[in-house]
Amino acid sequence: MAIESAPARNERRGQHVVLLASPGAGHLLPVAELARRIVQYDGFTATIVTHTNFSSAEHSSTFSSLPPSISIAALPEVSVDDLPADARVETRILTVVRRALPHLRDLLRSLLDSPAGVAVFLSDLLSPRALAVAAELGIPRYVFCTSNLMCLTSFLHNPVLDRTTTCEFRDLPGPVLLPGCVPLHGSDLVDPVQDRANPVYRLVIEMGLDYLRADGFLVNTFDAMEHDTAVAFKELSDKGVYPPAYAVGPFVRSPSGKAANDACIRWLDDQPDGSVLYVCLGSGGTLSTEQTAEVAAGLEASGQRFLWVVRYPSDKDKTASYFSVSGDGDGEDSPTNYLPEGFLERTKGTGLAVPMWAPQVEILNHRAVGGFVSHCGWNSTLEAVAAGVPMVAWPLYAEQRMNAVMLSSSRAGLALRPSNAREDGVVTRDEVAAVARELITGEKGAVARRKARELREAAAKATRAPGGPSRQAFEAVVGGAWKKAAAAARGGRAGEPDDNGTAVTAQ
Repeated sequence: MAIESAPARNERRGQHVVLLASPGAGHLLPVAELARRIVQYDGFTATIVTHTNFSSAEHSSTFSSLPPSISIAALPEVSVDDLPADARVETRILTVVRRALPHLRDLLRSLLDSPAGVAVFLSDLLSPRALAVAAELGIPRYVFCTSNLMCLTSFLHNPVLDRTTTCEFRDLPGPVLLPGCVPLHGSDLVDPVQDRANPVYRLVIEMGLDYLRADGFLVNTFDAMEHDTAVAFKELSDKGVYPPAYAVGPFVRSPSGKAANDACIRWLDDQPDGSVLYVCLGSGGTLSTEQTAEVAAGLEASGQRFLWVVRYPSDKDKTASYFSVSGDGDGEDSPTNYLPEGFLERTKGTGLAVPMWAPQVEILNHRAVGGFVSHCGWNSTLEAVAAGVPMVAWPLYAEQRMNAVMLSSSRAGLALRPSNAREDGVVTRDEVAAVARELITGEKGAVARRKARELREAAAKATRAPGGPSRQAFEAVVGGAWKKAAAAARGGRAGEPDDNGTAVTAQ
């Protein structure tokens, strides 16, 4: 089991935090940002644990800029050859997490015996089964929710729905009313719980029970984004229903300035302020061939300037890109070759289509960008919030439909949604054109822009201002519960979490 670099020497034994990350940019990036924040806090060090099964060049890129007080450990590869070829991406991930637990146990034992010790163990959203290993070793344990508090609430509520209903969740006769959340349709819940016969269903239901092993949750959200949900969750936590949650986000990368010479940025430099619609449906999301053509035709018909990150289409799987190796897509097999004939030439004056990847944080913070067509992955959502950019919500998989409901509700008001789709789920070119025009030039778009600016200011205050709610929550858990655990570890025993820390609160 390889540890790429040792933590910096820490004379205060036990101020060492271990974070287990799931694959995919949506998990790796916020885990890395959380680790960076932890080691900035009064002498802590950290180890990020990944799975060799899912290692890629993306991992190395994500971790390359981390400080030396953060080490990286990769759990040995485990076999999943017995899984069927059509196993869902979630099945593959959760199976690897479970089968790698013996290796995780060995790693934690070795770290416990090392000079650094282990003060706290954190699993991310998809790895709560690992909490049992930490409990066995007497290590205080937390879950880092890389999505939002509504998502966490839904996962905790899934076992209740499983126990009290018999139909498919998508066929529930009434709305799903999660405490403090906007009402959801059963079909808005995560994809893996939409088919009870699929093996992934039981895995996800068990995840909801595994979360209850945690001493607390760190959630990548902030009060102004989910105030009502935070109030309701705290009431349940105070009653002992759930462990406490700490809203410590948003964890968002800042523009680096290194992309100034990127072709996308140079193109944006020539566009008017707030005029460009940025279109990117995430690193893992995939459109069908027909839907790709409809998006192209709609963007062309809208007359709006656009910057579109184009990925290879797939007619079978909306998550087809999830485990793909990122590349520039240049050459004979560029994904732009799948666009309608003549599209690139006809839109050359108003649009730019780039293959596979673009510097998203820098693009969203560019003065020319006035809107974002997004899959509503939580990382992308928070990057849009931090940049003050309104959205068109286009969910594809995972918890993205829940996010889209929240973002387009009157409560959040950050996103518009296409109002119609065909029975086969394809959003037509006319609808694409209409929502693109509305976001950039319409009245609803203007309202969303005002809300986006408000949320940008609230997000900045939450983490940066003295007394900001996210800053207070972070200090309560790290400076309270974890410091106490570190002190106990220095005494040669596992620490107990500090129940007096301030959990997620409404401001």
